Amino acid sequence: MTAENIDDIVSRQREYFASGATLPLEARREALLRLRAAVEAHEKDIAAALTADLGKPPFESYMCETGLVLSEVRYMLKNLKRFAKPRKVHTPLSQFPSKSLRVPVPYGNVLIMSPWNYPVLLTLEPLVDAIAAGNTAVVKPSAYSPATSAVLDMLIGEAFRPEHVAVITGGRKENSALLDKKFDLIFFTGSTTVGREVLRRAAENLTPAVLELGGKSPCIVDETADVKLAAKRIVFGKYLNCGQTCVAPDYILCASSVKEELISELRRQISLQYPDALSDPAYGRIVNEKHFDRLLSLIDPAKVIAGGGYDRGSLRIEPTVMDGVTRADAVMGEEIFGPVLPVLTFDRFEDVFAELAPLPSPLALYLFTSDKKRMREVALRCSYGGGCMNDVVIHLATNELPFGGVGFSGMGAYHGKVGFETFSHIKSILSKSRRIDLPMRYRPYKRGNEKLVRFFLK
Repeated sequence: MTAENIDDIVSRQREYFASGATLPLEARREALLRLRAAVEAHEKDIAAALTADLGKPPFESYMCETGLVLSEVRYMLKNLKRFAKPRKVHTPLSQFPSKSLRVPVPYGNVLIMSPWNYPVLLTLEPLVDAIAAGNTAVVKPSAYSPATSAVLDMLIGEAFRPEHVAVITGGRKENSALLDKKFDLIFFTGSTTVGREVLRRAAENLTPAVLELGGKSPCIVDETADVKLAAKRIVFGKYLNCGQTCVAPDYILCASSVKEELISELRRQISLQYPDALSDPAYGRIVNEKHFDRLLSLIDPAKVIAGGGYDRGSLRIEPTVMDGVTRADAVMGEEIFGPVLPVLTFDRFEDVFAELAPLPSPLALYLFTSDKKRMREVALRCSYGGGCMNDVVIHLATNELPFGGVGFSGMGAYHGKVGFETFSHIKSILSKSRRIDLPMRYRPYKRGNEKLVRFFLK
């Protein structure tokens, strides 16, 4: 798509928003219903596209993508009226007689840039929030998932006129052209490296940006944990989508006293959940050869204690566990984003805080423990976007929980009410009565009025 085409779409969306067409709640509700109908009508097309791009099986496509989008639509339809309603808040006595309101209004024309690893979920879920808040939107899916991008283009084209929601496909040229435009909000999901560039470009136009990035999300297993259950859940979350999940456990940090038991259980769970991964059509694959080679470069064969095999023809790497890993190993130098799980250890739980404190804040953190005090300590003392206690990954499937990073893992959040607020500007409005006009604020200032001001502002 040319820069002129993009200019035309953005201009038309600005005109459409200025007309007020997206503001009525009924218009927003109808838009959400059309999106839901389009997603439901193309469920099989979505599943086929995800299989073509990433090798995802239909079950996983619905569980991790389509089903979660439909859940967000249902949640928004149920709560839209409540979220959009102006909220009356306390007014201080000094402003008597008046009332104070917090009024959510849409930003206007927003840009949503999504990644390839969950291309349906991470495109449509923020779009649901943007539409519910009353915005127009330009959607830019990843060039690395072309089959899914084509389906998204089709279903969004069926649900919306382009002046309301438009899809722009393509690669870096289109990304750069879009970032040249002045949007009212940019919502980006992807790598920290690209996120920096998005934020730099957004700053040129003073455009607010929400960045959903990643990082090395630790999974802590202490000596009080249910090791069998921990291994079962870690294997599920780590190797889901071949490890290409932004909130996947990046590495395990476990108590030395339970390491051998945990490794044994990890091996057992891999054999149960992925008995023949390289020939299993439901296992999925690495997105492309570039990422495949990057992942192989992170694997030290001398430290592999489970898996390690691969098939270049199908771009598959077995669920792999590495032991004896240190922070100096290549696998600990970057976010893995693949089916490779390093295991590190600690002797005292207090050492965990000292080890994590100097590291960039990850998008997620997981803790397996039976100690409630440690749960509270980790939640308060460790910096991370969100996470689970005694589970992994599933916090992102909860509408009531905001999803987002902190520091190097991102800024801003979405899902449910927080998603509605992310795509809304909250206007502060004070409505003053015309019947009474207290004179104390007006010149000429009087000593008696100063006493009244001090009284009212206590």
